[in-house]
Amino acid sequence: MSEANTQPQGPESIEHAHDPEVLQLAAKVFDLARHGDTDTIAAYVDAGVPVNLTNDKGDSLVMLAAYHGHLDTVMALLQRGADADRPNDRGQTPIAGAVFKGEDEIVRALVEHGADPAGGTPSAIDTARMFQKTELLKLFGVE
Repeated sequence: MSEANTQPQGPESIEHAHDPEVLQLAAKVFDLARHGDTDTIAAYVDAGVPVNLTNDKGDSLVMLAAYHGHLDTVMALLQRGADADRPNDRGQTPIAGAVFKGEDEIVRALVEHGADPAGGTPSAIDTARMFQKTELLKLFGVE
């Protein structure tokens, strides 16, 4: 079994949720992350929505916010304890997604919160090399 398939099933995953209201709320929260609605998503997390909630593809709220370029949302989630390194079901990490999308400020924020640039497939290091992002490679301690 690959590491990507060992994600916890339970309150942080909607994979087995059957209640239409729960699924509707989860879909709304994922959209908030995608669109960078920082205040609203922070309020939902503060009210009890799991900060490491994942969708049916294993994408966390941090992953979606990072990939779509929402630094403030990423920061709000990290400050509430979100896992900066949590891979999705394909082994992709938020930091590699941010490198791919050219979101250098988000990459720095994730590193500051413990994200491992060598983790995931492809890793952030591999992605930075592919796109010749020398400043990020320096940040990661490789060149």
